[in-house]
Amino acid sequence: MKSITLFLAAVLLFSLADAQLKKRVAISAFEDKTGSGYAHLGSGVADMLTTALVKSGKFTVIERQELEKVLAEQKLGESGLVTAETAPKVGKLLGVELIVVGSVSEFGTKENKVSGGLSFISGGIKRKTSRAVVDVRLVNTVTGEIVAAESKEGEESTTGISFDYSGVDFNNMDSWDDTDIGKACRKAVDGVIELITDNMGKIPFTGKILKMNSDGTLLMKPGSEGNVKVGMEFDVFRVGEPIKDPDTGLDLGAEETKIGHVKVIEDALKGKAAKAKITEGKDIQSTDILREPN
Repeated sequence: MKSITLFLAAVLLFSLADAQLKKRVAISAFEDKTGSGYAHLGSGVADMLTTALVKSGKFTVIERQELEKVLAEQKLGESGLVTAETAPKVGKLLGVELIVVGSVSEFGTKENKVSGGLSFISGGIKRKTSRAVVDVRLVNTVTGEIVAAESKEGEESTTGISFDYSGVDFNNMDSWDDTDIGKACRKAVDGVIELITDNMGKIPFTGKILKMNSDGTLLMKPGSEGNVKVGMEFDVFRVGEPIKDPDTGLDLGAEETKIGHVKVIEDALKGKAAKAKITEGKDIQSTDILREPN
């Protein structure tokens, strides 16, 4: 009897985890602050993080190309980088709750000399240590607040022939993913994923209204791709004018007023959206947002 109870409890926990709404995250291209001169290092590390986040299955991840397209169209960043000031507008346009802004501050391979010192190398058979350090800021797109800012590092030490990275284009992960520096970088990226996972709970889920229908329903995103299921209910909020900090000029977010309630009745657009019935409220608009009930 006890084993059956434990089994049912495990099934319930699994079901709850499976039903948890996937929040949306976008990864900005990382700055290369190493001075190494490696081609596309920042974007390559950002792509590694994006791939790892997708594989984790915990979030809906926006492609970096889609983010850069929005930045270009809105003329928000000629370098393709998101800042804390531009994050709220970008987040609203893309419908994401979190944007990851980062830089690569260390990236290279060193070898142990006979004297015990360390020097950068491009060849030889000796004990070598590859090290990568990634600095990240997690930006809440609703308020523009930086919810976390940390450095994550990774090291990989082996004995063998060192690899020359000077001709590597880091946009091509296949060319460096399995190298020592690639493994070191992946350890740093794993630390970033843990940081995102730990802090995402502080940020409320936001659903976006895509279309209002004349039959008292609306089309929202996400759908089943974001774990939105038939029967789920959401409150509808109207967002007021942005409030800026008079001292810093930063966007502090906006007041939200509850104006309605909806219930999901159908998955739509192959899981990218869902149809919901309006059960409370009038004059709901596509600019309003959806939140989980308290």
